[in-house]
Amino acid sequence: GLHFSLVLFHYGNFVDNLRLYVRGGSGGMGLPRLGGKGGNGGDVWVVATKNLTLKMIKDRYPQKRFVGEAGSNSSVRALKGENGKDKEVFAPVGITVTTDNGRIIGDLNADGDRLLVAKGGSGGTSYSGFEPSKGQAKQIRLDLKLIADLGLVGFPNAGKSSLLTALSNATPEVASYAFTTLKPQIGKLMYGDYKQISVADLPGLIEGAHMNKGMGHKFLKHVERTKQLMFVVDVCGFQLASKTEFRSAFEAVQLLTKELELYKQELVSKPALLVVNKMDLPDAEDRLTELQEQLQNPEEFSDLLPADMIPKNYLTFRHVIPVSATTGFGIDHLKSCIRQSLDEGAAEESEAAHQEKLQALRHQQHL
Repeated sequence: GLHFSLVLFHYGNFVDNLRLYVRGGSGGMGLPRLGGKGGNGGDVWVVATKNLTLKMIKDRYPQKRFVGEAGSNSSVRALKGENGKDKEVFAPVGITVTTDNGRIIGDLNADGDRLLVAKGGSGGTSYSGFEPSKGQAKQIRLDLKLIADLGLVGFPNAGKSSLLTALSNATPEVASYAFTTLKPQIGKLMYGDYKQISVADLPGLIEGAHMNKGMGHKFLKHVERTKQLMFVVDVCGFQLASKTEFRSAFEAVQLLTKELELYKQELVSKPALLVVNKMDLPDAEDRLTELQEQLQNPEEFSDLLPADMIPKNYLTFRHVIPVSATTGFGIDHLKSCIRQSLDEGAAEESEAAHQEKLQALRHQQHL
């Protein structure tokens, strides 16, 4: 059958949550003879900053430890010890910061938003017998806020909005979010066991989006905020405008992959499904067979594409599902594939989180 089942042990390079260790600086010692006060330890803050990704933090700080500076001890030369400097952790816009057990500390919705995550210790004073206190220490998590479980990726003619309507239990609604100006259409899929899955149709992707023509860049930024991708292509191919070339379904898939890759290489490592729409058209069956052959050996067929449009890595889809949004053909099968793919994704993610906690524990035992 059509199931290319893939065991993906890891989600590749895409990072949508990160666990960090943060600790406020220790306070400085007071000076009993002269009643001197030690400096306070520095605090740790998370600060939202444009154009950052969680992956950048992970790569730049492999230890993922952020500690405030210690306060200076009180001395004869400086009775009031200097306060330690604060430590700032720069993070992307649009994240939620939680404690390790999931309590929300706060949200960062706009460039420059700041959250205090670990308080520095107090310097020693006459009240504390001149003994300083230690800074707060904790594990925190930075989670990229998602707008939907699944993001639809396709060129304008692929029939994404009719597909979203066919899948949804109610008319898809326009959603707005504090951390972005883009207003995607969100459809909700309901399952027999009351599980709900959300699918976002993000406003238009056009050839050349990575070159930032119009909406393209904004669109691609939002693809990051979905757990998985659902590519939608017209089985008979497409032509964007009378002046542009006709492209087959296979070429459409590669162009979409290339757009994502040029915007951010790591996006291509998200799990993806491929929906081949408009199966009610004449010739659809033959075109589908052709597409499947091409997808199995993409290297052989890539000479159909201009060199600058060939992706570095071909995507392997977890499922390839032929449908017709117009007649309803294949829609139920698509719904079950979506569910299966997200359930597998959740299982892989909790396995990865489990492994990470084990590693952290081993690391602590060795310290």
